[in-house]
Amino acid sequence: MIDLSKLGYNKPLFILPFDHRASFIKGIFGDEVKEINNVQKQKIIEEKQMIYEAFKKAILEKIPKENAAILVDEEFGDLILQDAVKNNFNTCLTTEKSGQEIFDFEYGDKFPEHIKKYNPKFVKALIRYNPEGEVEVNKNQEEKLRLLNNYCHNEGYLFLLEVLIPPTKNQLEKTGGNLIVYEESVKPELALRMIDLLRKASIEPDVWKLEGLSSKKNYEKTCLKIKEGNRKNVSVVILGRGEKKELVDKWIVQGAREKGVIGFAIGRTVFWQPLVSYRNKNLTKEEAIDIISSNYQYYYQLFIDNKNL
Repeated sequence: MIDLSKLGYNKPLFILPFDHRASFIKGIFGDEVKEINNVQKQKIIEEKQMIYEAFKKAILEKIPKENAAILVDEEFGDLILQDAVKNNFNTCLTTEKSGQEIFDFEYGDKFPEHIKKYNPKFVKALIRYNPEGEVEVNKNQEEKLRLLNNYCHNEGYLFLLEVLIPPTKNQLEKTGGNLIVYEESVKPELALRMIDLLRKASIEPDVWKLEGLSSKKNYEKTCLKIKEGNRKNVSVVILGRGEKKELVDKWIVQGAREKGVIGFAIGRTVFWQPLVSYRNKNLTKEEAIDIISSNYQYYYQLFIDNKNL
């Protein structure tokens, strides 16, 4: 039985996530490439190393080391994780198989071995979960998540759960196919129901990594929900979802003002365009690293400025 009063993490947390795998392969090599060769793998490793260099630069220039973190995968980030642990950076290790609609472990029932290999501060899972979605799909994901949840809490790892709530066909029809209406009016209520359902399945993250919300009121409702029942230290970080800067800015400005929101996990909005420009030879490697670092620092400063209002 988890002691809810000891659950959670409430220090500022600014994550630079680059645990993307399927999207990296697709973005660099196109849809037609399903399996990559060693040369292609080294290209992805090189670009992830650039993101890591940008992360370290941001710590040297602005972001406090104790509040910064990387989220990366083992497949392309093994050396990065080893170096980050050696340098006492906050690390988050992803556990899910990439590019899947239904959650499954990247390394099956051997996931504990791969976590112990790096001993990260946070262990992360990504799920796509709609409370009105297929019941059997949701139950299957809950069962596997519960394994990870129990392992993390028993072994002393902080559990970071990222939840995306894709619309069902019926939900889209009710909004006239308008995704904006779904995002702003339907999804916030679904998020509250999702939290309840996962808790009923004995899944208790220390930090929820959730999609951005359009209003302070919705952030207030979400934070009240995640902290209820003596979960006073459980918190939220805002994910970027690869969205345009204008939208991510709005999410950060609104969310930073809510006490339960401790930071963000913004990846592709920070690094993708500089990497594209580097691939197209419009930027040198050093220039791309500088821009990625500046983008990461920009969101840190935006959050801090609005947190202090």
